[in-house]
Amino acid sequence: MMKKVIKFSPLVLALALALAGCGTLGQNYQRPASELPAASIKPQSAHTVASVDWLVWWKSFQDPALNALLDEAATNSADLALAAARIEESRASLALTHASRFPTVDANVNASRSQVSENAGKVQPGASPRNNTFTPALTAAFEIDFWGKFQRADEAARARLLGLEASRGTVLATLYANVAQSYFALRSFDAQVTLAEQTFATRRENLRLQTKRFEGGVVGELDVQQATAEAAAIEATLIQAQQNRRATEAVLATLTGRSPAAIVQPNIARGTAIDVLFSRATVPAELPSDLLNRRPDVIAAEQQLIAANADIGQAKAAYYPTIRLTASLGYESRQLSELFNPSSLFWNLASGLTQPLFRAGSIDAVVAGANARKAQATALYAQAVQGAFKDVHDALNNIAANEALVTIADKRIAALREVLRLANLRYTNGYSSYLEVLNAQRDLSQAESSVIDAKRAQLSGVVALYKAVGGGWAAP
Repeated sequence: MMKKVIKFSPLVLALALALAGCGTLGQNYQRPASELPAASIKPQSAHTVASVDWLVWWKSFQDPALNALLDEAATNSADLALAAARIEESRASLALTHASRFPTVDANVNASRSQVSENAGKVQPGASPRNNTFTPALTAAFEIDFWGKFQRADEAARARLLGLEASRGTVLATLYANVAQSYFALRSFDAQVTLAEQTFATRRENLRLQTKRFEGGVVGELDVQQATAEAAAIEATLIQAQQNRRATEAVLATLTGRSPAAIVQPNIARGTAIDVLFSRATVPAELPSDLLNRRPDVIAAEQQLIAANADIGQAKAAYYPTIRLTASLGYESRQLSELFNPSSLFWNLASGLTQPLFRAGSIDAVVAGANARKAQATALYAQAVQGAFKDVHDALNNIAANEALVTIADKRIAALREVLRLANLRYTNGYSSYLEVLNAQRDLSQAESSVIDAKRAQLSGVVALYKAVGGGWAAP
């Protein structure tokens, strides 16, 4: 069988050479301008330190139980596993996109046997009506990327991969923050339970004494009923604190990726007490101002913007001609014994140019959609930048406020303890009713509970600050 050799069209070659210097379509990415702080941010806190290891900021609390919980969460987290799987999928997509920039080569082996009708007049006298054809060949095809379509696609895929890697950083930093804050909440509920148990024991002893006095005719029934009501109120507080503690244990069991059985019956190890944790809570003396390069969510948003910008150039390439080169080389013979005879060799080279002329506005729609997606990505990036600095502002504000609240609460507790002492003296000497003692006890108990909550809030604020600055992860 004969094969016709298709030569390169001179028109196609001339046009290809003329277009070779046209360059990549679309604008190269430029980061949107933002008015950022001119200098680093300095927290107004009494518990500042000169330097911080941002990757393991939680170790400054020196609590082995907290460290173990964070390691367990990082190992078992389903959210991290999901993020890692998405990264692998994106990496595969990048490899597939990158492969489009190279020629494709295929091997083909064909063998056929056919017979024609002897009565149709197509067979020469004496010739066999049967026909065998053997064809092993190699074929290659390559699309010339004059307009940077494949380059922009590669750029977009790479940016999406980096965005997903940064998103995993957001998941990791959030996981660390959630575990640490839940652990601090657990230790505060432990303290609340201990306080409630001690207070309840005191109230029961008061009730016992008032009942004995009533039976001796020293006090009236009113004092007994007041003591009974106060003991019941503290018992309700104790039950609520125990409930909160059990719920927080379940939260930590879930965050650390434990089994359903372990979540139903959580066993969370304890370490340092809330008061000691509070004393070890420190913040950096100086916060880095380059949040745009530290926050994983900001980095992810910017990578999505880079990808959207590259998509525009890729979409615009559809307006221009597509130039494709193809080639084939092989052997073809009717006899297997002559298959690799030099006379059985065939080859061809071909080129083709396709220029869209009418698409009913479909290309315009694709470009318009790409531009709209870039506008969305720009807005999301701006929101991410704004959110980053707002998180830092809010964390610093909460830290300063909670520090002040703890100081004030300590002063109030000292004063209320003196009030309780004086109220007991007045009641013992008959200058006041038992209600005055109960009020003093109630106020002191509430103040001691409030200072525990304030210390927990302070610890949560410190964790929020480290998260706001992007602590706990490293850019790949």
